[in-house]
Amino acid sequence: MLVSANYEDLIDAKMAIEHLSETKPSIYHMFLNIIELTRKLNFGYQYMGALLMDEDPSEFKPVGQDDYVLSVYQEEIEKLKKDEKFSELKQLLKEYEQVSYANISKLALGNPPRELAGPTVIH
Repeated sequence: MLVSANYEDLIDAKMAIEHLSETKPSIYHMFLNIIELTRKLNFGYQYMGALLMDEDPSEFKPVGQDDYVLSVYQEEIEKLKKDEKFSELKQLLKEYEQVSYANISKLALGNPPRELAGPTVIH
């Protein structure tokens, strides 16, 4: 899938992420942990986002992954979703879904918006 992130949208998303980190640090850090786990397992951020947002993840499901690893990952996602402050994160993800879960994740990791602007292939 090809997405094109607008620079202004990326700036707005970055500000929203910073606001979340300042006002709801616990859910922000849990989200960062899931992003890091996603990256370490070499899963796609779109897969992570689909699971978090209760969307169909089948298009982005990692290929050739052990069922046990997938189940542990999904358990970690469920832990995040059960947090009482998850609705704040879900609102942010919904509001900036046009930016893509991948770009939201990269912004949360500290990537500058300028590097993320323009077309990107998402898997």
